[in-house]
Amino acid sequence: MRARAQPQPSYSACTPISRELPRAADAAPNLQDYYDTLVAAFGPQHWWPGRTAFEIIVGAILTQNTSWSNVERALKNLRRAKLLAPGAILAVPSRRLAALIRCSGYFRQKTKKLKAFVRFWRTQHQGSLVKMLRIPSATLREQLLGVHGIGPETADSILLYAGRQPVFVADAYARRILERHHLTDPKMSYEDTRQFFERNLPPEAPLYNEFHALLVRTGKDYCRARNPRCEECPLQRFLPEKASAVS
Repeated sequence: MRARAQPQPSYSACTPISRELPRAADAAPNLQDYYDTLVAAFGPQHWWPGRTAFEIIVGAILTQNTSWSNVERALKNLRRAKLLAPGAILAVPSRRLAALIRCSGYFRQKTKKLKAFVRFWRTQHQGSLVKMLRIPSATLREQLLGVHGIGPETADSILLYAGRQPVFVADAYARRILERHHLTDPKMSYEDTRQFFERNLPPEAPLYNEFHALLVRTGKDYCRARNPRCEECPLQRFLPEKASAVS
């Protein structure tokens, strides 16, 4: 989920972490090296642009199966229509909402997902995003996973970027990099990969924010699903022999 930096500070932009990361007792020996290398190569990524926590949540739902550029267009449409608030999403007719987010793809399904989230927000959390995002991450994650259209990656994006809770987003980019570097097994589930990060890094939301963003940039620009640019990648020196032969 790649987002461009905004002229104004974003809601959840974190302070760049340039210090040496403390190692967990059972830390994988090179996660710190990976992080430090990517920070040196790319600098801070300033994720996730959004003026409010709710806008970040909407973006997390809309970015499913599409590019961030399409999400930006949809968010612009919603902002222009003054619909970037839970109550407004709840009240707007589904047909109009679908038309406004059409550019994000799967717009009918995403309309249902947005409506489902705001109903959950109203009935389970008395219409308060502040109270909702203060719930312990494990409890809130379980609740979010019970909402129509919210899977593990979307739930974790909401927790990390809107709630600023230390939950790692183990998306396809992060999993691909770990697998190609033989840090995880391709058969590992999303949950196992997420827990791998969380076991081997300090539980700090700004760190998870920055590391995830750096891995996404690496995955998009270098560690691509097809025709990876291994020789140019900042992480090339960590790549096991013959791993660059993937296609």
